Amino acid sequence: MKGTIVEAVNDALHEEMAADGDVLVFGEDVAQSGGVFRATDGLLEEFGGKRVVDTPLSEIAIVGGAAGLAMYGFRPVAEIQFSGFLPPAFDQLVTNASRIRWRTRGELSAPMVVRMPYGAGVRALEHHSESMEGAYSHIPGLKVVIPSTPGDTKGLLTSAIRDPDPVLFMEPKRIYRSFREEIPEGEHAVPLGEAAVRREGEDVTVVSWGSMMPPTLEAVDEMDVDAEVIDLRTISPMDAETVVESVKKTGRCVVVHEGPRSGGVGADVVSRVNDDALMYLEAPVERVTGFDTPVPLLSMEDFYFPHPPRIRAGIEDALAEP
Repeated sequence: MKGTIVEAVNDALHEEMAADGDVLVFGEDVAQSGGVFRATDGLLEEFGGKRVVDTPLSEIAIVGGAAGLAMYGFRPVAEIQFSGFLPPAFDQLVTNASRIRWRTRGELSAPMVVRMPYGAGVRALEHHSESMEGAYSHIPGLKVVIPSTPGDTKGLLTSAIRDPDPVLFMEPKRIYRSFREEIPEGEHAVPLGEAAVRREGEDVTVVSWGSMMPPTLEAVDEMDVDAEVIDLRTISPMDAETVVESVKKTGRCVVVHEGPRSGGVGADVVSRVNDDALMYLEAPVERVTGFDTPVPLLSMEDFYFPHPPRIRAGIEDALAEP
């Protein structure tokens, strides 16, 4: 069937809750109203109030409760209403969930998923528009996943729910409903930690993920250039091998991401390319990113994240003769 990213989230949750009675869903407004973006619509009616639960407005309690339930043997899927609300629960995510396997020498694990919509582009208020995957990618023991297509959303969320360790599942809300693509019916799992080559090419490697994939592909389609476009899909652990092998073929690389430039995932991509493909590079790696500021409000928001013209300029710089 064809569907949107938010419908793919809903489909994956239905499938996994039906297959495994230990899968629980909870968060702010996820039950009675089906979630702010309706990602959990219909779950309460199908699985009941003991498995689909509305929580108080407390991210600390949501993530801490998920960690405890996961250690006890359940597979909780906790929703944070917007990614900018996760920082209060940073301690539970870092100190408890992500390192419990290490702390207990493997006796305990935390098979849990924290879902949250992220990113700018919907004219939301402050704390509703951050793209902070760079910060969370620094946490050992925590996987960070960002889909960009409906099919991958279902497959990656399925794998995240089944994973034996905590997964932060960041959903690009700007493209929640912006397009429809085929969503595989029935069981569908996409392995975590594997990038996808969205377009093959010989001239330049363009790396992106999440909400930046549509403008990246649009920018490439508008240029007379044979670009190879890679969708990381999993930020941590990163599939650096796919990126490096592509750069060895093309000799040039551009990284596009919405989050701030400093400390961003793009810097890690550049570092890995320099470590393993430096002698293949014909030009410095370019980064096209958000800015080192909070996401501006309303009318100024469009100036913040990369649009196709900025992405095209970055590609042109990478292709320029040194």
